[in-house]
Amino acid sequence: MAALSLPALVQAQALGRKRIVLGQSAPLTGPAAQLGLQMQAGAKLYFDAVNASGGIAGSLIDLQTLDDGYEPQRCEANTAKFIEDDVLALFGYVGTPTTLAALPLINQHHMPLFAPFTGAEALRVPMSRWVFHLRASYYDETALIVNQMTNLGLKKISVFYQNDAYGKAGLAGVNRALTSQSLTTVATATVERNTVDVAKAVSELVVGRPEAIVMVSAYKSCAAFIREARKAGYGGVFYNVSFVGTQALSDELGKEALGVVVSQVMPYPFGIAHGVVADYQAAVQKAGNGLRPNYTGMEGFLAAKVFTEALRRAKTLTRESLIAGLESLSNYNAGGFTVNFGPGRRVASSFVELSMLTGDGRVRR
Repeated sequence: MAALSLPALVQAQALGRKRIVLGQSAPLTGPAAQLGLQMQAGAKLYFDAVNASGGIAGSLIDLQTLDDGYEPQRCEANTAKFIEDDVLALFGYVGTPTTLAALPLINQHHMPLFAPFTGAEALRVPMSRWVFHLRASYYDETALIVNQMTNLGLKKISVFYQNDAYGKAGLAGVNRALTSQSLTTVATATVERNTVDVAKAVSELVVGRPEAIVMVSAYKSCAAFIREARKAGYGGVFYNVSFVGTQALSDELGKEALGVVVSQVMPYPFGIAHGVVADYQAAVQKAGNGLRPNYTGMEGFLAAKVFTEALRRAKTLTRESLIAGLESLSNYNAGGFTVNFGPGRRVASSFVELSMLTGDGRVRR
């Protein structure tokens, strides 16, 4: 679908167009639901505040989310519907296999996608003009994880990964980082997407007695693996990449979360804060309804803030103008988080740090 031409845009505004419609495909149900729900909730906190202040030149931002259950075919169908509905852009898709399924349609119809919740290299190389990544890559995350492990003297490393594009992207990152230090994995084992059938993986990895296991899956399967591995006598360290869903993993494990490490690509959303984190915390508190600060919600909120700034810089509400607005965000300070887009640059950040879960639901860094 083509973007609105300038005459069509003027006509739409003259007729009282008051919505900037964005499409989001994310898991709202199923084993990965918390990832989609938290990403959506964080974004809506910011967009709702923008709308309450009058929107963008009087136009309100309307984030429309369709459930894909973390299944690629459903995400592809959702994307086709958004294109048919002629939304201005896509926003905050959740997951590697799902977003990859949508990528051909995105490229074919020149539909901007902003801030997909994935760090997979396959979505970054080759670069798509239409896809803008807010977060660091899985290569960045796994490089830091491997560096941390080897600095601690941990060299016997195994990998538990989801048997799809997401898991394979994380595995590739671990292998890449290990190779740079002349190391290889002790063993690898898989779990199928949206399942918790981890018994075979536990038996395959625990027997090799690795000092650490890097995990590249979603929170339910990772929690199931950690519980079963510990029951089998494993006493090593578990490392996860950010997509696991930090709050969701902690909630699943309860006291058993103690000592589990998670790499993060967003600012620490807890404690005394300033800038965008303080704004997020205030929005969470104002919203109430049991909402708690968490990394995935922080990502949705920050993505909405950066996207809104691009809308403000766009001369018209067209896709080309939106892209120009996004490309103008070079060394943009989004309240303590630096965003660096530009012509030919579609990855805004390489920020990564490590966090550790406690047994009482907190996250330390």
